[in-house]
Amino acid sequence: MTQDWGKRTKMVHHGARRSQFGEVAEAIYLTQGFVYPDAEAAEARFLKSGADEFIYARYGNPTVAVFEDRIAALEGTEDAFATASGMAAVSGALTAMLRAGDHVVSSRALFGSCLYILEEVLNRYGVEVSFVDGLDLDQWRAAIRPETRVVFMETVSNPTLEVIDLRSVAALAHDVGATVVVDNVFATPVFSRAVELGADVVIYSATKHIDGQGRALGGVICGTREFIRGTIEPYMKHTGGALSPFNAWVMLNGMTTLDLRVRAQAATAQAIAEAFESDPRLARVIYPGLPNHPQHDIAATQMDGFGTVLALDIKAGKEAAFRFLNALQVAVISNNLGDARSIVTHPATTTHQRLPDDQKLALGITPGLIRMSVGLEDVADLIDDIRAALDMI
Repeated sequence: MTQDWGKRTKMVHHGARRSQFGEVAEAIYLTQGFVYPDAEAAEARFLKSGADEFIYARYGNPTVAVFEDRIAALEGTEDAFATASGMAAVSGALTAMLRAGDHVVSSRALFGSCLYILEEVLNRYGVEVSFVDGLDLDQWRAAIRPETRVVFMETVSNPTLEVIDLRSVAALAHDVGATVVVDNVFATPVFSRAVELGADVVIYSATKHIDGQGRALGGVICGTREFIRGTIEPYMKHTGGALSPFNAWVMLNGMTTLDLRVRAQAATAQAIAEAFESDPRLARVIYPGLPNHPQHDIAATQMDGFGTVLALDIKAGKEAAFRFLNALQVAVISNNLGDARSIVTHPATTTHQRLPDDQKLALGITPGLIRMSVGLEDVADLIDDIRAALDMI
């Protein structure tokens, strides 16, 4: 039975659909529509589609369905819906659930685009959003009300790597019947225990670790079958945020090596963090795997690893941070993460640049902060690269 398989086996085999040709690799069904044998069959399919019966690529596709089945099995949910990007997953999940007058409680430390959805889009349509310090359970307790519909958080925040006590927040949310929605990108599907800890809906940007090689955009919403097919699918198929078959095929190929890549990247991130945690030129090295990380014990409890991303906070500020970035020879400057290549970015001027300066500082996004997504390069080469770049500041 596939439910007894380990994670690596599921990533390679779960949900495979083979045509009459018996192909080894998953087939790409590059078609926008499907042919019915007769008018009666078309009518019947529009009334109720059966297993492996498809209508239109925006509604579903065989290649996309394999990806959805595989990621749901990996995450431990009943079903999943694949989306055009990670932000299509975030915005689709929230807007499909909410309407004017609903109340949302969210952690404040979020990726800039997630903040835009919560602050601008949802408020524009009459949804009330309350922001809290995600690390403060008393703030969650005070903000969650009997009418709260959704609680939203990044399980590990971008870019300062705060780790929220998911189990405790989920318990508070469930006491009032609220749905717990988590953006779980930094935890990765490999290290995730989100469902076990109380998450009802788990969202990934498949662009990140699932592809892992900088090739394609994609996202996925994981949850119960009732939620995915009853709430998410009707909204997404009518608003057009579905994943393309080609990108689903790319993600499926990425999943075959996902566990190996993420574990290797996390081991390198740990080594880098330990190598520079006492460097006098750095105000902070932020990585949940370091014992001095404020939520180290929570991270150890609710994830099976500490992730592939760390942050270096250069004491001398923005100009020194830019000199550091420009001096790197191995790591590249970009704004993606979870890639096989090591990627660095300056959040204050890129991913979080739209935030006011006081809000950046409140979130710990200082002028010297560098986010580093660790790739698959040799550990020694990355450490030497960082050390040489620090010498340039």
